[in-house]
Amino acid sequence: MIKTHGLTHISLAVRDPDRSLAFYQKVFGVKEYYRDEASIQVLGPGSFDVIAFDKDVANAGKSGGIAHFGFRLVEPGDIDAAVAEVKGARGKLIRRGEFAPGLPFAYVHDPDGYEIEIWYE
Repeated sequence: MIKTHGLTHISLAVRDPDRSLAFYQKVFGVKEYYRDEASIQVLGPGSFDVIAFDKDVANAGKSGGIAHFGFRLVEPGDIDAAVAEVKGARGKLIRRGEFAPGLPFAYVHDPDGYEIEIWYE
């Protein structure tokens, strides 16, 4: 077994990298660290997380077998604020509930239609 920091990078095909950057900055507080004519890469919110927004209009929003990816909340009471941030950043709530009492979740779409799970456990 090799030692890693875990799954820390995802690359998303998006219609408009600047629009994706604005959404993920507002909702998750990511910080831009690299940009070229076809891609914007961001850091965070985790200490080793990297998300790349690659301009690819033909494939934007297609999951390609990945159903969703997730961000784990620090506090369970933050679920309402998280959903409000998503809506305020032009995302959409798909569904929400609790896995068990005190363990809330929400599934949302970003502006390209990628499904994101926001949850606490």
